[in-house]
Amino acid sequence: MSEKLYAFFLSLYPAHFRKEYGDEALQLFRDRSRDEKGFLPRLRLWLDLLFDVTVSLPNEYFHLPAPNTVVSVPRRPNGVPTFHVLQDRPVRPGALLSGGVLSFVALSTCWLSLNSAISPHHSASNQPASSWTSRESASTESTHSYANDSGPAGRYAVKDNQLSPAERKRLVAGAISNLKSHYYDRDAAQKIAAALAAHERRGDYDSILDGAAFASLVTQHMREVVPDRHLTFDFFQDSSTPPPSAQTSSRLEQYLSATRVQNCTFEKVELLPPNIGYLKFNLFPDPEVCRVAAMAAMTYINHADAVIFDLRDNRGGYPGMVQFVGSYLFDHPEYWYNLREATTEHSWTQSPVAGGNLADKPVLVLISARTFSGAEQFAYDLKMLKRATLVGETTAGAAHAGVFHRLDDHFGMGIPEVKAINPYSTSDWAEIGVEPDVKASDSSALDVALKLARARLAKK
Repeated sequence: MSEKLYAFFLSLYPAHFRKEYGDEALQLFRDRSRDEKGFLPRLRLWLDLLFDVTVSLPNEYFHLPAPNTVVSVPRRPNGVPTFHVLQDRPVRPGALLSGGVLSFVALSTCWLSLNSAISPHHSASNQPASSWTSRESASTESTHSYANDSGPAGRYAVKDNQLSPAERKRLVAGAISNLKSHYYDRDAAQKIAAALAAHERRGDYDSILDGAAFASLVTQHMREVVPDRHLTFDFFQDSSTPPPSAQTSSRLEQYLSATRVQNCTFEKVELLPPNIGYLKFNLFPDPEVCRVAAMAAMTYINHADAVIFDLRDNRGGYPGMVQFVGSYLFDHPEYWYNLREATTEHSWTQSPVAGGNLADKPVLVLISARTFSGAEQFAYDLKMLKRATLVGETTAGAAHAGVFHRLDDHFGMGIPEVKAINPYSTSDWAEIGVEPDVKASDSSALDVALKLARARLAKK
């Protein structure tokens, strides 16, 4: 009955929306319905649906493409002709009004039926707040995950760590230009740019001589307009330091060679009594280089009765490897949230894995304050999917998601250029980290996880 009701709500959306997102939305609803059992979780699910439909349904109709909008595809070098696509016509005002009334009536009926079943001693709890965007990078030590080096790279030299008025003016102009060119929300970019220009005209930066303090204040002013924690203005004291994740070909080859020598950082793979798979690895390496090593490690623990992933020293890495390992833990494709990329058909795990035997086994993940970036994504997604128990300390909170744009030798910006869909909440782990389900000190986390795993196996 619930799925039919949700399918009815989907039918209220425009045809182009249902065609593009209908199947994925229905699958997400099935997954949440399966996992969120009990009255309060189910109530929260429908409250989320009520809010989403109320906000997004009118928005989809108001932003339908204009009638007979033409999208042209340029002629390719091999002479293939261009073609045109005629978009759907927008609905008439009368149809929009009737659709809105029907939506309101349907949702009100659903709400009243749920509300009548709530006892005086129960209330709905708010869903915890928790989004990631950028290209894959080979950087493993930086908390940033930027992967592009663009913009004017001037030879600004920090003299006694002090900025001149001309340098401050140039940097603000560079920030404004990059925001307008690259930030995914063009309207918001214009507002942020206008605010920075106003601060500069009022002289709000005139007394700032220190590079780090200037970068911090510009970041603060941008976030006062749009509270995007992935939007950063960065200062690097050492002008010889390359921008985060901007790897030269020689540095990249050094990284790949070192990764192979270190067995792709798969430090320890073993079976602990009574048949608990233990896998410690300190990086999610490039799947093009380390897929075989990862498959070997997962095959070794494939017939374990429970699995412990030790990510206490894991500094992150490639999202492709994060998803690859996660695919072993499900018997069907699951939406794998990655704030580095826009949501596409590739945003689902490649589950089930042929020959995989871990989809129904208990999973525990060890985390610490040293757990960074992609390792945090792995822990976060498994936690949100209710597929693993996290044991240890709150993670580092390294979820920078922008593409890096260098302004000169010492300054650059992290600018989110795409917006991923986070179906679980409105924020992610940037700056706040991923909270463990079971708190434990770094030194005792493995012992605590082993006790939990053995207790669960004993119940079986």
